[in-house]
Amino acid sequence: MLDLANQGRLRLGSVSVLVLDEADEMLDLGFLPDIERIIARLPEQRQTMLFSATMPGPIVALARRFMRQPVHIRAEAHHESTIVPTTEQFVYRAHALDKVAMLARILQARDRGLTMIFCRTKRTAQKVADEMADRGFAAAAVHGDLGQGAREQALRAFRSGKVDALVATDVAARGLDVEDVTHVINYQCPEDEKVYLHRIGRTARAGKSGTAITLVDWDELPRWRSICDALSLPFHEPAETYSTSEHLFIDLDIPPETGETLPKSQRVRAGLAAEEVEDLGETGRGPGRWRARAGTGEAGRGRRRGGRDGAAGSEPAGRGRQRGAGVDGAGGSEPAEPGGAERPRRRRARQRTRGGLRAADGSDVGAGPDGGPPEAAGIAAAPLVAGGGGAEPGAGSVDGPAGEGTTGQRRRRHRRGGRHRAGGTTNPPTD
Repeated sequence: MLDLANQGRLRLGSVSVLVLDEADEMLDLGFLPDIERIIARLPEQRQTMLFSATMPGPIVALARRFMRQPVHIRAEAHHESTIVPTTEQFVYRAHALDKVAMLARILQARDRGLTMIFCRTKRTAQKVADEMADRGFAAAAVHGDLGQGAREQALRAFRSGKVDALVATDVAARGLDVEDVTHVINYQCPEDEKVYLHRIGRTARAGKSGTAITLVDWDELPRWRSICDALSLPFHEPAETYSTSEHLFIDLDIPPETGETLPKSQRVRAGLAAEEVEDLGETGRGPGRWRARAGTGEAGRGRRRGGRDGAAGSEPAGRGRQRGAGVDGAGGSEPAEPGGAERPRRRRARQRTRGGLRAADGSDVGAGPDGGPPEAAGIAAAPLVAGGGGAEPGAGSVDGPAGEGTTGQRRRRHRRGGRHRAGGTTNPPTD
């Protein structure tokens, strides 16, 4: 909006009503400078309305800077709790390694409808969604690493009932209105009391009832106790609970025979795949980001495999520049294999040893008159390979035929892959 206003494409001089939804966040330190710039372009005579489930005192004091004769309206009486009375709350002290099994059983409770599962991190949200999908539940994830199209796909599937378990970070705790959400599960303890209120506020909306379940790990107890103090909740010491605890089944009306996997007879939802992904031009940082960056065609495979799939003379970037060309870096190919197909010619067609250079036929090329390479002496450079075992002539010593040159043992050379191509043969290492 500021960008459009600065370009002159948006005129705010005739605005008569300003509405800030989730005002406690909009007036926080991160958004406040931009909000002040927008308000500065508005007429002084206007109506300003702020909406939020939580409105701390400092935010109220800050809001009065932009308002005249403000009126504070609450949706409940002053003596009632901030939490909706029709929300039934359960809090359990759970072990991190047992939370997935507990969640699988909670999702099989009787009369459970659409369920939102909140996690603190994006990685945990995606992991929990994958775990539930593997166990047969129709689950989807919503977090910041997904593109806008993938998030809209998950929300549409959740609203239409194709998915009945939405695993999300706190990005979905505000501003998301989905009808008939019967359960909210805090897989991880929220950061503070405001986040807790916004999370469980996704259920018991418009006069309906709902269930809020919070799983608190041992290291999260101090944070949870501070939330209880701020909201005057009587759950300072949650009961130690596991996926097989009897009181878990009784509290949430879970059938006694329930296991950790949803029976196939109950897998009646279409799932996330039944909802199409809308291409909005943003892919996010999903699981396929590496494949998209490296390429998916021949060029991509050439970069990943070092050019082995590329054609001679036009190999992709990467190790193919080292392994896919001839002696002088140009194109070319080695003799055909028995199958009839030609392989790209190796770039390094010769190898220097202690005694000089050895050609492919086993003969000793030697050196030039100045001790340099044989090209200096006018010797044509034949294809050269590393000497192998006794199968090749002159393999008994470093320099060639036995008895000539040095008498020391030849130093073993380790090549990646252990294969030395010379007419399609493989030379075993020399002891």
